[in-house]
Amino acid sequence: MEAQSSSGLLLTRKRRREGSNGETDEAERLVKIPRCTVGLKHPAPFADELEPADGKPYERVNMEEAKRGTPPDRPVRVYADGIFDVFHSGHARALMQAKCLFPNTHLIVGVCSDDLTHKYKGFTVMNEDERYDAVRHCRYVDEVVRNAPWTLTPEFLTRHRIDFVAHDDIPYSSAGSDDVYKHIKDAGMFAPTQRTEGISTSDIITRIVRDYDVYVRRNLQRGYTAKELNVSFINEKKYHLQERVDKVKRKVRDVEEKSKEFVQKVEEKSIDLIQKWEEKSREFIGNFLQMFGPEGALKHMLKEGKGRMLQAISPRHSPDSSPTREERSPSPTFRLPFFTKTSPPPSPPPHHSGARGYLISEDDDEDDEN
Repeated sequence: MEAQSSSGLLLTRKRRREGSNGETDEAERLVKIPRCTVGLKHPAPFADELEPADGKPYERVNMEEAKRGTPPDRPVRVYADGIFDVFHSGHARALMQAKCLFPNTHLIVGVCSDDLTHKYKGFTVMNEDERYDAVRHCRYVDEVVRNAPWTLTPEFLTRHRIDFVAHDDIPYSSAGSDDVYKHIKDAGMFAPTQRTEGISTSDIITRIVRDYDVYVRRNLQRGYTAKELNVSFINEKKYHLQERVDKVKRKVRDVEEKSKEFVQKVEEKSIDLIQKWEEKSREFIGNFLQMFGPEGALKHMLKEGKGRMLQAISPRHSPDSSPTREERSPSPTFRLPFFTKTSPPPSPPPHHSGARGYLISEDDDEDDEN
């Protein structure tokens, strides 16, 4: 069941391909699966700790029968071996492919010892016990063989009832052979898997060696001694000095970033203030022109007040239809009593002296009374 679900999950993953124009033709997709608890509670057992198999004779399963599917009590026994130093995702993916080769697979993983590894491949970062424990905690592994042989023999294959051997198809030259899996391929027991590009134990070690100073300073800062790191006294002082210099640089960088943020905030606020000032100044100028401009409200108010003042101090004009003084009818004249005698005709008034007669009209009487 687990193999089928893993196989189905693997088949739904499609690789990314770049088109001629540089665009992605088909992105990597992953079909969602129902929620379920598929994690294992116990690590895989070691082969030498298991009970011996039943007394049935060992009969291999061919490729067609394995692909077609076997009974539940007779899984296809697939063997994959390796060093598995600094266990990483590339190892896990290779074991996943081996587990998913057939519908019903029992995966046996062989891990070589330190002696064989140091003899044929080189020094390892992890010792054999650490490598055994790392592999047996991989979820795809059903059984772990400790101290696995460097070259597989027919006796080893028969003892562990192995049907197929899984490994990448690249010829693996070692121990005086151009390909240690050549006899397995010739026997039709080889099942190829694909390597995961970009990740390997050698790549990880290369990263550590390349950034050696960084990791030494990191571990010194975490409390490791120079003796534990195999660092000389002078280099230890050099690394401590570099760490102090880096701390100062980080502080300066933080201050610069904070100052940039402060300046940016001040600039934003100043821009807002300038915009508000411009708006207020426009509003003030508009109100000023509206009040004191050529056609402003103040000019109209002064003009209106001037008109009212002139109207108030100017005399009231007679109606146009009223008659003038000359057009009025003459009023009857009266003579004073002491001028009842006949008097000579009147002479021009301003140039002669003597008795004068006065003509009094009704209008003159009105003026005198006034």
